[in-house]
Amino acid sequence: MMGIQKDEVKFNVGGKFFETTATTLAIAGRNSYFGAMFDDNWNLQSQSYHEEHFIDRNPDCFAVLLDLLRTGELYIPANIPERLLYKEAQFYGLLDHVRSAKWGQFDGNRLRLSRSITGRAPGDGTAIRAGPDGGCCVAHGSMVHVYDWMLEEHPPLNLDYQRVNDVGWIDPENIVISTCERLGRGDGGMGLFSSATGDLRYKFQVSHENQVKSYTAGALSFSSDYKIFSSCKGRSNEYGIGVWDQVTGKQIDFFYEPPGWSLGDADKLQWLHGTNCLLVATLFPRKDNCYISLLDFREKRMVWSWCDIGSPTVDDEKRVRDAIAMEESSSICVVNEYEDLGFMDLRRTVGGVRWSSRSRLMKGNMPDEPCYPKLALHEGQLFSSMNDSISVFCGPDWVLTSRLRQSYGGSICDFFDWWGSPFCAS
Repeated sequence: MMGIQKDEVKFNVGGKFFETTATTLAIAGRNSYFGAMFDDNWNLQSQSYHEEHFIDRNPDCFAVLLDLLRTGELYIPANIPERLLYKEAQFYGLLDHVRSAKWGQFDGNRLRLSRSITGRAPGDGTAIRAGPDGGCCVAHGSMVHVYDWMLEEHPPLNLDYQRVNDVGWIDPENIVISTCERLGRGDGGMGLFSSATGDLRYKFQVSHENQVKSYTAGALSFSSDYKIFSSCKGRSNEYGIGVWDQVTGKQIDFFYEPPGWSLGDADKLQWLHGTNCLLVATLFPRKDNCYISLLDFREKRMVWSWCDIGSPTVDDEKRVRDAIAMEESSSICVVNEYEDLGFMDLRRTVGGVRWSSRSRLMKGNMPDEPCYPKLALHEGQLFSSMNDSISVFCGPDWVLTSRLRQSYGGSICDFFDWWGSPFCAS
């Protein structure tokens, strides 16, 4: 336990003096600036417990951040620019605290528009991914636009006429981009880029029989043990799912597709942390038929699969447009382009889709250029876009509980949730 006589802490920040307690500073968390000043019991590591700790930073911002730790509320005086406060919060490791206080706890049943930026709505080719620092990136065509959490844009990433297939964040400073190979040039594949400058830092290679192969990289996913997964389609035998180490950038594995399947054309990859398996989905209209499978890389085999070939329930209204695995309920949710959600039981090796009449999407206004629906899952709530609306489903039967409609933005192209902050492009 923390000693009472050691709880008081004094700071001299830019010439102004502050007094607080280790108890208050502990709210900042172990990974903050203040966490480094204390031992595991939040006792000061220095033996001079009553000395003033000098920090050469802005004192006015420090006062705001200290009050945030004390009260949990954020008040920014008119004389302090918000961008300056955010930079100071980043220095102290308090940016998550600032965002939580500013936006509040995320609740899918109380969706609201927080902030927006204007621009051209590209359509179904758009991929949007929320970043770990609260920002996002939007990919379309050969361009990737990167924004910080205040939606101010960084220098865009120009892929020189290579079409971007998917994009994902390694960390706040690095983005992985998958692109198509341009015929005869061999300059497609996958690269690691700086999110701040747009500079290419590394190209991920595919090797087969000790030869480096050109390939098209498709859908991306990332595991908790620092692996990158990508669907790959090449000119030779390199069709399937490639695996790379995030730290070294080296290829460490490859799962070649079985006959009749389309792993290399996959539109969606999702790493399942609880089962250490990878969801791979090839969706309509990329292929005439939908293929969904779970791959176990430890045993190098497909442990679950589903395909709509020959299914009597499949017609034009039941073509699967997106899929997402829900580990807690051991199921996969799929959505078609109309208004239906369907569910498949991962505990059964055979069986089809159970289309739910109680889980209906709110269609919203039909835009001039409709986009296919997308799915996302956050803390037990299921989200699905449909035209200009996002619908929320909860409970064991996934009943519709709320929706957000912003018809002035047009059709929703894509949306993604990370760190409790949903983003959508329309």
